[in-house]
Amino acid sequence: MKKYDGVIFDIDGTLTSTNELIFSTFNHVTKKYLNKSMTNEEIIELFGPTEDKILEDWFGDDVEKVRKDYYTFYTANHEMADIYPGMKELLHFLKEKNVLLSIYTGKGREATLITLKKLGIYDLFDLVISGSDVKEHKPSPEGIQMFLDKFSLDKGKVLMVGDAPADIYAARTAGVQVASVVWDSYAYEKVMSMESDFVFHTVEELKTFFEKEI
Repeated sequence: MKKYDGVIFDIDGTLTSTNELIFSTFNHVTKKYLNKSMTNEEIIELFGPTEDKILEDWFGDDVEKVRKDYYTFYTANHEMADIYPGMKELLHFLKEKNVLLSIYTGKGREATLITLKKLGIYDLFDLVISGSDVKEHKPSPEGIQMFLDKFSLDKGKVLMVGDAPADIYAARTAGVQVASVVWDSYAYEKVMSMESDFVFHTVEELKTFFEKEI
């Protein structure tokens, strides 16, 4: 009998190495419209609200023009991002075992769909919940609860997989188990101090875990 009926994945730093693309895209619009460059650390500090919300706060009446430019650059330069080696095979393994898969990300819906489709994994997910689809972004558990409710899942048989403190907080509040993956975590030390149910340093470790539990 399998231990998990559903698994929820974050995107950035969990499924995909997208940070370089995100940093470059933000700097593209801040340099062009504000004549300002941002450090990676400054951009990381913005994580939480969607890209659209951040751009709206920064650019006001010009937001539609900037927003179009942002997503054009994000799409055209998506070769900067990639899925972590072995992750696509892991997702296929879970689908073959009839595990329901969900995305719960702070990314806005447009960036989320661009990335999932560009990397060829969009069709593997039964539900995609982005920062645009919730009233409160992570660490709110809202996106986890939407998955539980849609498929009438027992929270004891659902696992959240993410790389950030917000993923841990969301999972704890929702009452599901959490696996922290730290192969590319921007908050490694904080995550390691938070006592997740499981911690994985490589995709292979995560795959071995699922092979035993499902």
